[in-house]
Amino acid sequence: MVARNRFLPLPATIRHGDLLRELPRHHSDPFDRLLIAQALDEGLTILTSDRAFEPYRVPVVWA
Repeated sequence: MVARNRFLPLPATIRHGDLLRELPRHHSDPFDRLLIAQALDEGLTILTSDRAFEPYRVPVVWA
C-alpha cells in the first residue's frame, strides 16, 4: 500500500528534536509529540481521534 500510494518516509531530524523539546507537555506520549513537532515543521496535517492533540496549533483531521 505504501508503494502504491507513493508515500514517502519522513525521518526524524535534529530540528524535529529541537522543536519537540520546545513543545508544551499537553500530550504525554513521546511518539505523538514527535508527530506534532514534525507536522508543525513540515506543514503537515495529522489524522487522529486523540483529543490530546487539540491544545497544539497543528492542523488535524479528526477521525
